Amino acid sequence: MVNRERLVNEFLELVKVDSPSGQERQIAELLKQKLIHLGLDVYEDNAGGEVGATAGNLIATLPGNVKNEEVPVLLFSAHMDTVEPGRGIKPIIEEGVIRSSTDTILGADDKAGIAAILEAIRVILENDIEHGELEIVFTIWEEGGLKGAKALDYSRINAKIGYVLDSDGEPGTIIVSAPAHNNIAATIKGKAAHAGQCPENGVNAIVAASKAISKMNIGRIDSETTANIGIIKGGKATNIVPDHTYIEGEARSLDVKKLELQTKHMCETLKTEVGKFNAEVIIKVTREYNAIKLSENSPVVEYAVQAARKIGLTPKLTHTGGGSDASVFNERGISCAVLGIGMNKVHTVDENIKIDDLCNTANIVIEIVKLACSN
Repeated sequence: MVNRERLVNEFLELVKVDSPSGQERQIAELLKQKLIHLGLDVYEDNAGGEVGATAGNLIATLPGNVKNEEVPVLLFSAHMDTVEPGRGIKPIIEEGVIRSSTDTILGADDKAGIAAILEAIRVILENDIEHGELEIVFTIWEEGGLKGAKALDYSRINAKIGYVLDSDGEPGTIIVSAPAHNNIAATIKGKAAHAGQCPENGVNAIVAASKAISKMNIGRIDSETTANIGIIKGGKATNIVPDHTYIEGEARSLDVKKLELQTKHMCETLKTEVGKFNAEVIIKVTREYNAIKLSENSPVVEYAVQAARKIGLTPKLTHTGGGSDASVFNERGISCAVLGIGMNKVHTVDENIKIDDLCNTANIVIEIVKLACSN
């Protein structure tokens, strides 16, 4: 039922609109127009003001056309922002695959999700398909912190079941578990001295930090747990023993106990190794989001499994090591799964997506809506 040509053209239109994280105003205005034209009630929340972005999250509602109160309200979501280099994207089609023609990303992450949702709504309306109330949420600033989802106006959300269209993996892929994530930020305080005249009088904060990092278990810890140090800043000049260094890293795990053990290891290693230099360390640990663990028998998973089968795909239940807006939605009481939409090599200039996967994603959304209404 999906209009293949229309879907592809809309996706191409969307990726040509620059929307780096925090600068989503142009794409938000375009999507507002499209949603209003489709007859949805559209609201833009104040998340932009809260996080310092040019636009807020879009929350659009399509009332149900059935009177059965047992039909659940469904939420479908994708994010409007893209990573860099994501300006001036020029998409091309080669043998059924859409990719960028230049040295930019494509933006399938996550405009493929947006395009699929819009096409699904059009098909539902054009064919007068029975449906319960649908809530469409297009978030800002998902990349680098899930800021839009965290600042979303949840007073506007009624759904208890939802789907975030924002993962690699072919359509039919259903993410049923995702990790909890701790951010670890530390400031190491040493003692400044002239590096040429009296370095022995100083305490080198960079050396202390690097020694601590070298003693940490980082990378792939086990099948459920990862860790990384991704930022290090310090020093003023080569002739000054640096008295301050800032480092920032993370730990993630599908198992909360393992997450806490890894976090403790990283913090204690910092304290121990920095202490050997007579330096001071101040550590701040922040839980960025909690783990997702959905039952295979839960309605949100069963709808997605059945929908994939309805269009001839083999469902695949799996886990991810990354976070998404679904991590936040689940914390807010919305049983939310992440769907694979076929985007490949995201966050790189080789990003691409098959047109068939784009169409299948829209068809899965349609089937989920029909199943929720009939079960």
